[in-house]
Amino acid sequence: MSTAAGDPERAVNGLLSVAQLLEDSRLARLYSFVLREGESTIDEIADALEMPRTTAYSDTGTLVDLGVLSRDETQKTHTYTAIPITLTATLDGDEYTVTPTFIEAVGRSSRDQDLDLLLERHGLGKLATALTYAVPYADGSLSERVAARELDLQNAFAIAVLHALREVVEDMRTVDPFIGDIPSARDQRRDD
Repeated sequence: MSTAAGDPERAVNGLLSVAQLLEDSRLARLYSFVLREGESTIDEIADALEMPRTTAYSDTGTLVDLGVLSRDETQKTHTYTAIPITLTATLDGDEYTVTPTFIEAVGRSSRDQDLDLLLERHGLGKLATALTYAVPYADGSLSERVAARELDLQNAFAIAVLHALREVVEDMRTVDPFIGDIPSARDQRRDD
């Protein structure tokens, strides 16, 4: 009897979990908060994210069911911990890895008008592309001018998006174990 490599059920469930985080900025924001903060209680989550406790309970329950948060019920006050996730998608040779940093960018869109407008007008794909420029921009290996030009957006808007994403990258650098898996546009550029 042969066995399949890996766990297809777990992989597909992970795909669906990531998809739900990318569709709901509130869930993405909550997930990213818990990842950055470490163990968090409902009160800490509700206070920091300025949401009603009932919403915090509901959303943490959803994230536990999705398998991206774990709940420690050994103490009277339950605590939640985020499970770092990654998903690599490949289509016709084009590959992109969704990491907690990308999820954080989606979560911030509800509070950042530039990221919100980027998603509204251009979708998740353009956000992913912008993040590939924001990573080398944040570490100083790609200039703002070049990154903005390459994004194929109106220049001032591209710069605003890069600034917002630079903050995302800087905030997630120490908590996203997969940040190095985000492709760098600097490595992919054909001309300098």
